Amino acid sequence: MTIGFVENHRKKESGAGEPFESFGPVESARARRFHRSFREYSPTPLVFFPALSRRLGLGEIMLKDESTRFGLNSFKVLGASYAIGRFMAKKLGRPIESLSLEILASPDVRAKIGETLFVTATDGNHGRGVAWTVARLGHKAMVFMPKGSADIRANAIRVIGAKCVVTDFDYDDSVHLAERYARENGGALVQDTAWEGYETIPRWIMQGYMTLIDEVLEQIRNRDKLPPTHMFLQAGVGSFAGAILGHCVAALGNDAPKTLLVEPRNAACIHRSMECADGFPHKAADMAQTIMAGLACGEPCSIAWGILRDYAAGALSCPDFIAANGMRILASPLFGDPQVVSGESGAVGCGVLEYLMSAPEGRKIARRLGLDAASRVLLISTEGDTSPEIYRKIVHYGAYPDPGRGVFE
Repeated sequence: MTIGFVENHRKKESGAGEPFESFGPVESARARRFHRSFREYSPTPLVFFPALSRRLGLGEIMLKDESTRFGLNSFKVLGASYAIGRFMAKKLGRPIESLSLEILASPDVRAKIGETLFVTATDGNHGRGVAWTVARLGHKAMVFMPKGSADIRANAIRVIGAKCVVTDFDYDDSVHLAERYARENGGALVQDTAWEGYETIPRWIMQGYMTLIDEVLEQIRNRDKLPPTHMFLQAGVGSFAGAILGHCVAALGNDAPKTLLVEPRNAACIHRSMECADGFPHKAADMAQTIMAGLACGEPCSIAWGILRDYAAGALSCPDFIAANGMRILASPLFGDPQVVSGESGAVGCGVLEYLMSAPEGRKIARRLGLDAASRVLLISTEGDTSPEIYRKIVHYGAYPDPGRGVFE
């Protein structure tokens, strides 16, 4: 099969009033209030694709475009900034509601808590969000990146003022290196995945991501639109997908959209975990290069996994050309549709949706998912052209990523 699909037979009904206290409306409002204290804050666009919807036989396609978020070309800063804010609030013994970016950057606060070293591992976008936030607050950042990371992503972190080291390890081992470095150097680890004994900061990161979906639901209401029936979410470790799905279940109950998780075939830890069907998270069976660098993760986040296991409809693992197709579709829209600059990890949802509705093999899956002319589908473009050279190779020159190697021929 071109696309691997596993239906989640462990899925629960959300039920009215499902608590999800960590990801409910109270917590999303708290995170969004903090983000509004940034002068760069404004809701990112929610755009609609009437022509593509007709072409694919769907009722409506809507897409949240995160390429303008805080001028950083990715949603990741939402989680990084909120987690760092919560960390500092805890050190100050104050509720996050009483603090803003301006207060946290003040000389009085720095005098009270001293200079802090924040440490993380990243494929690029999360690390840049950490570095940007730390620079605004006057602290230090140390960022580790996995082998093969694009130079432009590493340099985008260094130019902000953070130290950045490209390691000889894959993403998961780079996370372990960052954890050890933070422990040995008295730093604070700000990692966007969780494991037993390390869950507080990752939960804050996930709560920061809820600003995105809070905006989406508000934008839909403001345009007198109906909420989505289906939602495609990218899943690396699952933190982003868990936060968005968790909030939808908490806020919408039984009206939460049917949610499909999308991963690279070469790093499909959530797909494999659902395939094992024993209720436990599992490492990806294979880890190889993929153009979807932001999703190249082998171990599920412990907090996110429970939400995805209980409430996602299924998982899809995709070869790289699916993401490349999504990038080209968004860059060269049908007449009347908006143009969106979306990177490799950002566009994979669009590529998957087009494949499901167009290819004979895909249409079989689409029927199982109930995708038809009455469906309203939400996609989230999580990043813009964060690696411009790769973006140009794919979109401008039609370069074809070799699905066996995850790189270009």
